[in-house]
Amino acid sequence: MALITKLLMASAAIIIATSAQAANMPKKIGYVTNYATHEWYQNVIKGMKAHAKELGIEVEVQDANLDIAKQVSAAEDFIAKGVDVLILTPVNEEGVVPLLRRAKAAKIPVVLEGNPVKGMTTLVAICDYDTGYFAGVEAGKYAKQKLAGVAKVMNVGLPLLSATVLRSKGFMDGIRTEIPSATLVHDLDGGGNPDRALEVSAAALAKNADINIIYGINDSSALGGLQAWKAAGKSQDNLLTVGTGGEGLAFINAIEKEPSYRIEAAMFPEKEGFTTIDAAVKVFNGEPVPEHIVSPTAPIIGDSWKTYYSYDGTTRSIKWDAVNALKPPAKCMETSADLKK
Repeated sequence: MALITKLLMASAAIIIATSAQAANMPKKIGYVTNYATHEWYQNVIKGMKAHAKELGIEVEVQDANLDIAKQVSAAEDFIAKGVDVLILTPVNEEGVVPLLRRAKAAKIPVVLEGNPVKGMTTLVAICDYDTGYFAGVEAGKYAKQKLAGVAKVMNVGLPLLSATVLRSKGFMDGIRTEIPSATLVHDLDGGGNPDRALEVSAAALAKNADINIIYGINDSSALGGLQAWKAAGKSQDNLLTVGTGGEGLAFINAIEKEPSYRIEAAMFPEKEGFTTIDAAVKVFNGEPVPEHIVSPTAPIIGDSWKTYYSYDGTTRSIKWDAVNALKPPAKCMETSADLKK
């Protein structure tokens, strides 16, 4: 059996190598991320670089640090250097449009990550609405069992980006499939970061603390909202906190330590980075690609995070077999275009 296993592994390695050689690989990819200090993007980059290394591709990363002017400057630098493919995570959607035109003029293909931009060729991203929706369904089930069927939600959102607006909308639509009377008590702009999320959540709770569910469009938002709740001296006994992202260690620590943090809408950033490199290879070779290449998500309930990640107390490692077994939808339930209708 051991010999057969080794032969099968060797055959698989040959197939992978042959597939890689069949494509003409780009030599260098330039990636301008919007916020490299964030755990999500650190793990996207980790997935990118790991897969690129397997394919013999160099990936250089520049950080816009949430500054569109820096993003434009970094992207223009990559274009001037003549990278084979440019990958962008938009700081904002309108500010990136001119970059797409400049890259096209320089005959450099572009792959977007995370957020759509008018005139794009392809985008690697989750289905944001679906991600929020299925987390909302699970939150509704939880509220039926643990919260007496009552759902009063504080949404710690981010209205700047259509992707995060879709998550919040999906969450409320999902929870109402289980609890039609679910109400949105507070709809906040948490800025996507813990300090801002804490600030606005504390102010909202000071005005009206009659909520029992905190939903955050990313982990920082959910944790900022929960921190505000705790700072007000409130018990977590009749509270549910729902995060989004599974961005890094924060959500694992929260699920393990915070009684109310029971649901995570996991988005698997390592997988998204891996898929983005595959998309870059395809556009470099002029292969047809869909406008939206969907990266999978899944609601995680309690310690079921262990299905997808291992954690040694210091670092986490993705369980690729489990994540690769997830099947993304062929089509998103709702998209940014639906928000404009």
